[in-house]
Amino acid sequence: MTNMNMGKITFYEERNFQGRSYDCNSECNDMSSYLSRSQSCRVHSGCWMMYERNNYMGNQYFLKRGEYPDFMQHFGMSDSIKSCRMIPMHRGNYRMRIYERESFGGQMHEMMDDCDSVMDRYRMSSCMSCNVMEGHWLMYEQPHFRGRMMYMRPGEYRNFNMGGMSGMRFMSMRRIMDTWY
Repeated sequence: MTNMNMGKITFYEERNFQGRSYDCNSECNDMSSYLSRSQSCRVHSGCWMMYERNNYMGNQYFLKRGEYPDFMQHFGMSDSIKSCRMIPMHRGNYRMRIYERESFGGQMHEMMDDCDSVMDRYRMSSCMSCNVMEGHWLMYEQPHFRGRMMYMRPGEYRNFNMGGMSGMRFMSMRRIMDTWY
């Protein structure tokens, strides 16, 4: 049995788990060292973020245990996965402060649970900076957990220009719960 703090994912060069494969147990900032491309995978354990570019840049995709035979079809990607990061399991409280503007400006609200619409709950037009104090979160650019997403681990985020996602504004947030593993 795999330790739940350790994840395991197997990437395949071709769709439907074909071609060369690469097993990953933590994170990889450049998969080109192992595969020419990655177009399918099996998540054996853990939760993972996939990135369209090296060094955890570009569009992000969240994966939990399961089979993903075709990234293009499943995510609507134009290319393949270039880097990945395992999300550590968190057992405990979740706490995050969200701000209406960059650099912690404008309205501020502290959250401890999921929010499917910052407009409906807080009357904020969007979230443009945050401070994640506890837990791991997914933030979405549209209400009801839709659109592009970004993985947020504990830390201060004065803006969301990191990871090649400049100008991102978020409208909904969800905790990454231990029940997802």
